[in-house]
Amino acid sequence: MIWPPAILTGPSGVGKGTVVAGLVARCPEVWVSVSATTRPPRPGERPGLSYHFCSEAEFDHLIEQDRLLEWATVHGRARYGTPAEPVLRAMAAGRQVLLELDLAGARSAKARLAEARSVFLAPPSWPELVRRLSGRGTESPADQARRLATARAELACADEFDVVLINREVDETVAALVEFLGFCHGPNDQDQE
Repeated sequence: MIWPPAILTGPSGVGKGTVVAGLVARCPEVWVSVSATTRPPRPGERPGLSYHFCSEAEFDHLIEQDRLLEWATVHGRARYGTPAEPVLRAMAAGRQVLLELDLAGARSAKARLAEARSVFLAPPSWPELVRRLSGRGTESPADQARRLATARAELACADEFDVVLINREVDETVAALVEFLGFCHGPNDQDQE
C-alpha cells in the first residue's frame, strides 16, 4: 500500500515530540523525518537522530541545491528544514512517513506534497500551554515569551489542517492520530480490531 505522508504541527510546548515518540512506540514501522537546523544542540539531543545540526553555510547549500522540502526561520532565530531525499526515498519504499514541523514548514510541505494528510496538535487550554512550555526548562524567559507570541498566531491557523487534535493526554492523542492517519499494523492494533 502507498501511504500518503502525514504532517504534524502545533505550537511550541504542545507536546509534538512526546506524541511522535508515543506514535513510534506504538507503531515502530512509522518513519519520522529528521529536520536540519542551524541552532546548537540542546542537552540530550543527538546529531542525526534529534536533528541534523549544520552551519549557516551548510544550510545555505541545502537551499541552493533545492534539497529541502521546506525550510523556515523559526522564532526569528535559527533555520529549520526537512531534507527532501530521505522523505521521498521512504515514501517510494512504501513507508508510513511522518513530518513533525512548525506552521510555516507544514504549509510549505503541504504545498509540495499535495497528497499529505495534515494534523494540528492543540493544547487543552492556553494556561496549560504556558505551563508546559515553561516546565520544559529549555528556553530563557525571553525565548518563552517569543514562543508564546508565535503560539497565539499558530493557534489561529488550526483550521487550515485536515484535523485538529487536542493533546489532553498523550495515549489518547496517539490513538486519535493513529485512527485518523490509518497508520499502524502492529500487535496492539490487531487486538483492537
